Formats: sequence, C-alpha cells, structure tokens
Amino acid sequence: MEPTEETTPQNLCLDAAYVGKEDVVKANGFIPHIRSRGEEKKLIEREPTFKARRWVVELSHSWFNRFRKLIPRYEKTDLSYNALNALAAAMIVLNKVIFIYR
Repeated sequence: MEPTEETTPQNLCLDAAYVGKEDVVKANGFIPHIRSRGEEKKLIEREPTFKARRWVVELSHSWFNRFRKLIPRYEKTDLSYNALNALAAAMIVLNKVIFIYR
C-alpha cells in the first residue's frame, strides 16, 4: 500500500546499509530513521541504561543458533529436521514464559 496525502506518514526504521538513501525513503512517503554504524555503541557509553533494539529476526536466529544440532543439519529426513525445529521453538517459548513468570 502506497501512502497517500490523506494518511499520516509512516515511520521506517532501517540499519546502516541505508545510510545516504534518506531521499529515496522520503520520496516514497516514509519518515526515515536510519542508524549509522557505531551510533548505538556511543549511546550505550554515554547512557548505561540505554538498551539497543534488535530486529525480531535477529533475536530469533540468535535463539535458534543456540541449538547446535540444528545448524549443520545432520538429519536425513525433512520430517525429523522439522520436528527438531518445532522442539527448539517450543523450548524457546517455554524459556521465555518461565522467565516472565519468575
């Protein structure tokens, strides 16, 4: 859906790969929020309570990478590999729920 003049402009958060491309973002009707490399590190040094925001995909990959059996994919059948992925996802959710209700 392309933004129209009647709607409020949408914000678009991008990473360092999009530095210098603010004009393209603005031309498509979005408000750019682009972080350059090292900006979060400087904010953390200045303000210790600052917590860097991560993409959901980055977090998910990080959590799944902790299950080292899934990375090389030694399983011969797709069914067993999908079952291990489902088990890893269930364990991730269980750990997050337990952490919330401690």
